[in-house]
Amino acid sequence: MVTERRAVAALRVFLVLLFGILVVFQTLSLPGQFAHMAKESPDHAYLRWPATAVSVFLVLCVQVVIVCTWKLLTLVRDDRIFSPASLGWVDAIVWAVGAGWTVLLGVFLYVGFNADDPGLPLLLFLLLVGVAVVGLLLVVMRALLRQATVLRTDMEAVI
Repeated sequence: MVTERRAVAALRVFLVLLFGILVVFQTLSLPGQFAHMAKESPDHAYLRWPATAVSVFLVLCVQVVIVCTWKLLTLVRDDRIFSPASLGWVDAIVWAVGAGWTVLLGVFLYVGFNADDPGLPLLLFLLLVGVAVVGLLLVVMRALLRQATVLRTDMEAVI
């Protein structure tokens, strides 16, 4: 139990750190990078705003996952993780991963049809498969959480 509380506390510290870094990327680094790209490569300047919007959206999806994870950690701390409340937070994570995957698929298709070098499309394909694996794993874990919630509810009714 002590180890679990320490792990939750450490995870919360890293979630705050990650969220802060993502806010910096979302507001300063990514828009600045695409503005610089448009200035240095005028033939690709038309991609500045779509690339900024897509990258900010993908970061937003990660931020949603972080917030939902924080709420799930609160349920773990309060020993309420096997409750219907946790399923809503897990659903939000699944939806955020699904939305990010869908946008990433669009980026992959656009880059794949317009690339003259296979490096970037292959990297995007790797990311696409990795995010798909994470999303499907979350769906399976959600089903396990739902079963455990039902079992715990049944056990509490018996006791």
